[in-house]
Amino acid sequence: MESLVLLGTAVSIALIHTVIGVDHYVPFIALSRANSWSLKKTICVVLLCGTGHVLGSVILGFAGITLAAGVTSLIDIEDKRGTIAAYALIAFGLIYAVYGISAAVRNKTHTHTGHDEAEHHLKKSGSVFWGLFIFFVLGPCEPLIPLLMYPAANMDFFTLVLVTVSFSVCTIAVMLIMTLLGLKGFELIKLSRLQRYAHAFAGSAILLCGVSVLALPI
Repeated sequence: MESLVLLGTAVSIALIHTVIGVDHYVPFIALSRANSWSLKKTICVVLLCGTGHVLGSVILGFAGITLAAGVTSLIDIEDKRGTIAAYALIAFGLIYAVYGISAAVRNKTHTHTGHDEAEHHLKKSGSVFWGLFIFFVLGPCEPLIPLLMYPAANMDFFTLVLVTVSFSVCTIAVMLIMTLLGLKGFELIKLSRLQRYAHAFAGSAILLCGVSVLALPI
């Protein structure tokens, strides 16, 4: 019975934590729109970044449990990771916003043609992905270790694995669902006149996400 309660708690926490934490999906929505990513590419980016996001905390949690480390010390590590990730997101958003403003002013979207345009877009898209991926790897899943993994470890190994996997899968799934819902919502809004500012808007949105993480740790 206790295992089932903890399992339900894991799913509930993953759902609430991810929905409330706008940094889990707003960056994907903004960058997918700005860079005209295909649905397949957007899904792949979310899945890869989501996996990196949960894996960092999972590895740390299992290491702490194996080495019998105190939960307080792991929380401190997660807090430091969270702060670093927030500042990384702010820096990423700021740089991207400056790029977007520069591109809009100089209308760069019309200065590249043919092969040069494709190569430029490919390089920029790759940089954007790695910037996102690094942020999500650094960003911890704050509730996972103290609220779920350590209590599960006090039961049995099977419960520990089941709770960890359930939280991880639910977190990634909600990240994906929220991203797709956000993109669907934007399809209903006609912003063709503001398209040249899409990168600037995306960078600003990401910057605000980073600020919100620092101001309202969730």
